Amino acid sequence: MTSVAEAQQEFDSAVTYLNTPTFGLPPRRSWDALQQGLADWRGGTANPVSYDDPLQRARTAYGQLVGMDPNLVAVGSQVSAFVGLVAQWLPVGGEVLVAEGEFTSLTFPFLALGHRVREVPLERLADEVRPGTSLVAVSAVQSSDGRVADLDALRATGVRILLDTTQAIGWLPIDASQYAFTAAGGYKWLLAPRGTAYFTVQPELLDELTPLNANWYAGEEPWNSIYGSPLRLATNARRLDLSPAWHCWIAAAPALELLREVGIPALYEHSTGLAERFRGETGLKAPAFASAIVSAGADDDVPGLLEKAGIIASFRAGRLRLGFHLSTTERDVEHAAAVLRDHISD
Repeated sequence: MTSVAEAQQEFDSAVTYLNTPTFGLPPRRSWDALQQGLADWRGGTANPVSYDDPLQRARTAYGQLVGMDPNLVAVGSQVSAFVGLVAQWLPVGGEVLVAEGEFTSLTFPFLALGHRVREVPLERLADEVRPGTSLVAVSAVQSSDGRVADLDALRATGVRILLDTTQAIGWLPIDASQYAFTAAGGYKWLLAPRGTAYFTVQPELLDELTPLNANWYAGEEPWNSIYGSPLRLATNARRLDLSPAWHCWIAAAPALELLREVGIPALYEHSTGLAERFRGETGLKAPAFASAIVSAGADDDVPGLLEKAGIIASFRAGRLRLGFHLSTTERDVEHAAAVLRDHISD
């Protein structure tokens, strides 16, 4: 195991970086691997077959982080492509229940296919499940403000769930085997480049999904599936793979392996602990469920204060959004709290 303190030596931020909900910082091992890959490309010595190794390492590490057999993990580049598979699988007519203000990559595919989508407050999601509800599609952690869904209550309803874990995997314990489907983008809390995404499916549902994006890389033997008929897809979840953006995966594998070395329990304690400390020092209320994301109202001075103090954050849904992750230190929290204390509120 690698301690949080040891892992933090992998980061070289020149600012107080609290913007992981937008995109995560790469650890040094990822940066170095990517630079070598780019040098090989530029020098003409790159071998495309060699890109399979980091992709499979990333798939394996992701499966271990979410408690899922890697054979039930598909990889791609965007969450919406995998949501589209579920939207196409689900018969039109039943209800898709979602949270108000949900990230649109999770909702637009259902709306585009004509599904009946009903929006309710996140806190009432489990209570609003009805006999006609075919699926709940929800983010484990809301992108806009970091609220964590009551996943225990949702699972207790027995409804099938498509869980978007983009803002969760990397700090929040998630057992993907407890959900019909999960999908995650890798460029935030998994510290990888944009262009990496993951999808898990329960084994009894795999054969029901149509591989709408079938391609050579989804073949049983990808490098022997490049030309000609017949259709010869993998027998496991790899049949749902999208052709990879190679260099993204070179950087993704070392990042996921670092997170695995530290372990989700330690990442959860570190990230939520720093967020809780920031809330305490700035007078913000604690959320219903501990979150590594802090959302706060901000006065008009905040953008200038952030820039002057070298604090990198974001604004979503009209509020300041801060994220606390592996690269965040106690000093970062102290600095941000001192700058923002009199300028933010619930």
